[in-house]
Amino acid sequence: MSRDLLERLRADLSGEVQFDDYTRQLYARDASMYAITPLGVAFPRDADDVAAAVAAAAEYDVPVVPRGAGTSLAGQTVGPGLVLDLSRHLSRIIELDPEAKVARVQPGVVQDQLNRAAAAHGLMFGPDTSTSNRATIGGMIGNNSAGSGSVRYGMTIDHVRELEVVLSDASTATFGPGAVPSTTDGLLGRLYRELPLLLEANRDAVATGFPSFWRRAGGYRLDRLAREFDLAKFVVGSEGTLVVATSAVVGLVDKPRRTVIAVGHFASTRAAIEATEDALACEPAAVELMDRTILDLSRVRPEYATLGTILHGDPDALLFVSFTGDDEAELLGRLRRLTSLWGRHGHGYHTLEAVTPAQQGALLKVRKSGLGLLMAASVGGSRPLAFVEDTAVDPKYLPEYTARFAAILERHGLRAGFYGHCSVGCLHVRPFIDLTEPGGVALLRTVAEEIKHLVGEYGGVNSSEHGDGLARSEFNRELFGDELYEAMRAVKQLFDPRGTLNPGKIVDAPAMTDNLRDPALPAARPFDTRLPFEVVGGMRGAADRCMNIGLCRKDAAGAMCPSYMATHREEDSTRGRANALVHALSTPDPRTALGDDRLHEVLDLCLMCKACKSECPLGVDMAKLKSEALSHRHDRYGVPLRSRVFGGIRTLNRLGSATAPLSNRVGAVRPLMERYLGITARRPLPRFERRNLVRWFRRRPVPSAAPRGPVVLLADSFTTFTEPAIGRAAVELLELAGHRVRLVSEGCCGRSSLSKGLLDDARAKASALTDRLAATEGPVTGCEPSCLLTLRDEALSLLPDDPRASTVAGRVRQVEELLTEAIDDGALRLAEDAWPAGHRILFHGHCHQKAEVGTAATVALLSRLPGAEIVELDAGCCGMAGSFGFEAEHYEVSMTIGEDRLFPAVRSEPDTTVLAATGVSCRQQIAHGTARRAHHPVELVLAAVRGTGAGATPP
Repeated sequence: MSRDLLERLRADLSGEVQFDDYTRQLYARDASMYAITPLGVAFPRDADDVAAAVAAAAEYDVPVVPRGAGTSLAGQTVGPGLVLDLSRHLSRIIELDPEAKVARVQPGVVQDQLNRAAAAHGLMFGPDTSTSNRATIGGMIGNNSAGSGSVRYGMTIDHVRELEVVLSDASTATFGPGAVPSTTDGLLGRLYRELPLLLEANRDAVATGFPSFWRRAGGYRLDRLAREFDLAKFVVGSEGTLVVATSAVVGLVDKPRRTVIAVGHFASTRAAIEATEDALACEPAAVELMDRTILDLSRVRPEYATLGTILHGDPDALLFVSFTGDDEAELLGRLRRLTSLWGRHGHGYHTLEAVTPAQQGALLKVRKSGLGLLMAASVGGSRPLAFVEDTAVDPKYLPEYTARFAAILERHGLRAGFYGHCSVGCLHVRPFIDLTEPGGVALLRTVAEEIKHLVGEYGGVNSSEHGDGLARSEFNRELFGDELYEAMRAVKQLFDPRGTLNPGKIVDAPAMTDNLRDPALPAARPFDTRLPFEVVGGMRGAADRCMNIGLCRKDAAGAMCPSYMATHREEDSTRGRANALVHALSTPDPRTALGDDRLHEVLDLCLMCKACKSECPLGVDMAKLKSEALSHRHDRYGVPLRSRVFGGIRTLNRLGSATAPLSNRVGAVRPLMERYLGITARRPLPRFERRNLVRWFRRRPVPSAAPRGPVVLLADSFTTFTEPAIGRAAVELLELAGHRVRLVSEGCCGRSSLSKGLLDDARAKASALTDRLAATEGPVTGCEPSCLLTLRDEALSLLPDDPRASTVAGRVRQVEELLTEAIDDGALRLAEDAWPAGHRILFHGHCHQKAEVGTAATVALLSRLPGAEIVELDAGCCGMAGSFGFEAEHYEVSMTIGEDRLFPAVRSEPDTTVLAATGVSCRQQIAHGTARRAHHPVELVLAAVRGTGAGATPP
């Protein structure tokens, strides 16, 4: 049957259809604790494709599972049958009408994408989810999502005006308020004729069966339909079980011009919750809780380090109270009123007032990262599970309710993190449970049932914004009562007589303990790896840390994941690659599976930029995983010639330098290089310098004094042979600062071999270089971040038992740090008139630098340049990534990544703006993509020392 359906879909759809094992595994999971392997995946390009897919699936009696970003927390977007990925192609904003304050969007449009377009008109989409950088509007409609601002803006259901949908019989319809003529044919006519009768027959149950609290995302909204016969609103929150939406008209709201935030510091979580009533009295836009569990997790993550410098004391919980509007004086008045109320009533021990965007940045970053930070605390099979995280009660009951909730967890010996929306009585509580341990699954059910009864006592709701899915649908009969539940079953039967659309959600669901991801995964088979993976489960455990929250699917911000930003394919996200590796490493012969062709198609576009190591909340290190996987593929198939060539780049560069300028005259052989090595002829090759850094260093005059002591400069393969001016600038500056510079130019760090999976070669290189560096004194520094930082990171994995590697790693300092120190203590003097006042420097940081140490040191150095205005780009990866951009099959993707943000930002700058970039790949990509030259920061500092400034020809 699957073969017949596959052929039918490929014939009927213009979008792609994939039924291979790896694609199926990529879509077997969402951000929930569930996993169900589908039959296949289709990627519709338009509404006709959706209708054709539904028709074909129904004919073959195959369920259809609509899916957006796959960030559902209750298991809504996993199921057997055919998954429709509506995020890849159906992602256009069709129309935005600022006068009417509406937008027509396709279901794959991401919330932040819509907000960026709306912001140009002073508008935004009201519901504000913490996953706004990857959650799709279609998914928000499916779940009836809300967010931090729901006390003011309500839920998604309150903003949907019209939907174009495909019904279960593959017919299409437009839903909105009001009825249609009773003569309408087909399923649509039946809906409009029979739904009013169903409502009338169940009038009492509809009036009394729903929980009284307004913030609901569970069940079918017959209560709303009874108030207003609007099928567009009725199917919001139906989780793809009634229709498949192909476009939506959504309302927009005025975007407040100003935000001020009060951050209350409390000695306990309960004390913070008890302060909510005073906060609500001041008419806030949001009141958000964050407990110690999440605060402690944020403190150990470098990207949240700023938070520690902002907070006062050691709070057990924080309460973020946001006030938004256009009148800053009014907002400040409400903030000060809240501070006064808390003071009078003894709530908290300190209130931080964050008024400017700069003051709010670190706070908001942590607040929106609660889920990711919790997930990062997973150890082995013990994970913070989403099954009781979506309850809500009237805020007036929240202190007592939360205390009883915590008591239940304590009685079962469970720890959990508490965060969420106090303003609407919704706290996201995720207990840590190991479902692979004996009794783990039974404990899951016991806690779920106890919390379900607790929330019922307070008239609250079991699903307040994350929906029912597989986690809570089982309880809907008990929660809504038999009569109302049977009415909901009748709704499903009316809309979907054959049970085609996402069956098993909301009604007629399996037990919440069926289809659990972790217990179903076979035990990881031990096998030897070249790199150490010091987590439970080894290499598979490192990949299985991914909990599919989908941050790697974000767009237009950060660096993770650059290839996903270019292709919008699930398999090109960190999540997709991690799931593919889990599948391979769960087979009976993982070593053989690591050589699989399809697996390496999934891994192929990983640029090994390492952004996932820092930006992924779970710290999934795909660069390391890919290196290991490549090494096993080489074991099976041998090492490709091109991999050997790029792995030996230092030898090639040294030969190129020795034979320059002849080596630079390769134009005639570029077609042959493309044909036989796959090195594209469309990209310029680096130019070799005969007077390389080593030759210059040997012949330079050596300063007689070195009061700052020795420093070791790593003569990397690029600074040495193709860009020696950068190395010369670094040496001159370090010596001017008072250092005695020792140049270590023998050997390679192994970075290029690592990127090609040549791990034995990389280990040998790292060992030899470690030998040389261990025999030196002073800080170890360098100009190329990828090479220098290999000594801090990968060298420790390559040489785990070599104490010298740890010692060398501890000596690594960025050259920017050393120079900034010298400037600040007066040892290195910059000419005050070297730069015109306000002169712009646009800085692009290297991905490895961002991942390992951040760019603060470089920004600090550039900011020391007198008169310079420093602008750091949030441009993600440049797309070059070492050899990646030279490889013919990767060239187009490389340039697409550059066009995402980097190239447009550079082109928008006037010629007078100076460009700075720390990475050789970044400078190559900028030159090729924009015909602009980017300088290494040390070149700019030397120009300032010499007093020649921005107008100077770099040294």
